Formats: sequence, structure tokens, C-alpha cells
Amino acid sequence: QVQLVESGGGLVQAGGSLRLSCAASGGTFSLYVMGWFRQAPGEEREFVGVISRNSYSSYLADSVKGRFTISRDSAKNTVYLQMNSMRPEDTAMYYCAANSGFSPWQTPRLRGEYAYWGQGTQVIVSS
Repeated sequence: QVQLVESGGGLVQAGGSLRLSCAASGGTFSLYVMGWFRQAPGEEREFVGVISRNSYSSYLADSVKGRFTISRDSAKNTVYLQMNSMRPEDTAMYYCAANSGFSPWQTPRLRGEYAYWGQGTQVIVSS
């Protein structure tokens, strides 16, 4: 069973950048598809991005496309979310998620498709 720990959140001004990291342990990293979700106060948790097991496929939500990128480093068992040109509406708790059982190319985007979750890291974007 994989454990996930996020880091890298904080306070940033609009237009600024942050890089979130999610370190995975307790499982074979290459077997897990890795995703990022976020949840603003009073809102549902929403999909942000996903990267496939083999890193060859990724998908980002329309709201962040062109500003965020997702990547994974198998040597460090870590997935990253690079966030650029940030906006106040990006303010949320960001969660890393993982699951096994997918093909190396698949990029699941539904919250219910992920079995493992981190505790989250808070991101605040000031205007």
C-alpha cells in the first residue's frame, strides 16, 4: 500500500509560481498512476492533472492547461505539479492521489478512480 506526502505549498502572489511535490513510499512507484486534485473551501474536490505510469501520457484540466505541468521522477518516487502564472482562483488545498491497476498509458481523471491520497498541501494565491 502506497503512502503519499505532499509538499511545496504556500503563499504566492498572482502571476507567481510554485512547485508541488508528492513523495510516494511503500509501493512500486511504476505501478501507480499519479494524479493531482484540489479543493477550495466550500467546493467539491476537483481534478487538476494526471500522469500515466510510463510518463508518456498526461492530462490537465482546462482551467490549468497552459499554466501547470505535471511530471514524475521514478528515481525519486516523486510526482511534481509545476504551477505558473497563478491566479487567485487557484487557491485551494492540493492533494496527490495514486492507484494501481491501470495500463501504463491510462490517465484516469475521476476522483473515485484513486484509492490512495495524501494529506494535502495548502496553496494561497493573493491578488
